[in-house]
Amino acid sequence: MKEENIEEKQTQDEELETQESGVETGTDDAQDTASEETTADEVSVEQLYQAAQERIAELEDKNLRMMAEFDNYRRRTNKEKLELMETAGERIFTEMLSLVDDFERAEKAMTQTDDIEAVREGIRLIHQKFLSFLDKHDVHPIETEGMDFNTDEHEAVTTFAAGEEQKGKVIDCTQRGYKLGEKVIRFAKVVVGE
Repeated sequence: MKEENIEEKQTQDEELETQESGVETGTDDAQDTASEETTADEVSVEQLYQAAQERIAELEDKNLRMMAEFDNYRRRTNKEKLELMETAGERIFTEMLSLVDDFERAEKAMTQTDDIEAVREGIRLIHQKFLSFLDKHDVHPIETEGMDFNTDEHEAVTTFAAGEEQKGKVIDCTQRGYKLGEKVIRFAKVVVGE
């Protein structure tokens, strides 16, 4: 019986050792798993950091390119505006040259002829041509005769006692005013009744 007890005791001891080594092995496995997870987390954080750095560099490059593109756009549009203003003035002056030619011919005709009516007719035609030129470019005279005085279009040079029915009305125009479209480019100088 003693031998049986000894054998049982050895068996129990072996089982205990097996269990203890299993617990120890389990602990090692848990440590290995935790270590692997920590390494995976570190790799994941590093990958995220690297991806974020790449994205930042990409966005900075994109921002720099957009700023350069906008700067080029601004320069190009400023240059186009300047060229447009220069060529618009050039076009108008080119069209006015024919009027200068007409005046030169009229001046020459005045010195060579005694026919005053022909000279008057020539001057009247040049005047009509010039008014057509202004109309073509949307420049129109401001109406003044018999109109109410309007500070948006008229400039009062003086006042004149003209009676109650003429009070606040334009009596005379000393210099004609003009509009370019709806914008006044020169106010009409007028005499106003009081």
